[in-house]
Amino acid sequence: MKRDWKATMTVRLWALRNVLLLWLIGPRIIEINDRRCEMVVPLNWRTRRRDIHAMYLGVLVMGADVAGGLIAFNLITRSKRAVSFLFKDVKGEFFKRAEDDVHFVCEEGSAIRDLVGRAMATGERQEATVHVVATVPSKLGSEPVAKFELTLSVKKR
Repeated sequence: MKRDWKATMTVRLWALRNVLLLWLIGPRIIEINDRRCEMVVPLNWRTRRRDIHAMYLGVLVMGADVAGGLIAFNLITRSKRAVSFLFKDVKGEFFKRAEDDVHFVCEEGSAIRDLVGRAMATGERQEATVHVVATVPSKLGSEPVAKFELTLSVKKR
């Protein structure tokens, strides 16, 4: 599995400074560009429930948060403008147990780019729903173990 080392280190260093728990789960960025983000959270002793040998619910939500927010983070960082973003709410549907490394994929790059552009142009808070799909390719192929809908809220500072 290929890995984007630069993006992985950027996320891990940011997490070490701001969200230690995110740093502890060891996310790996596979692909990040203006239209798509794919990241992996390994199933290990820190991320696994001992009784059912599957990933914790909280870790799954953290993975969805990073996959959904990383595109916005990159767009805002490159624009060098004072823009803040956060997730207003989250909805998750869980279909199967995540019994191996989980891949989180967000393909909402164009919607996020439009959202950030609207927020910069108007100066008002703008919101959009971002979809993230979690899969376990080693065991279930492309069948999702969970789907998330996160409301991304962006505002020019």
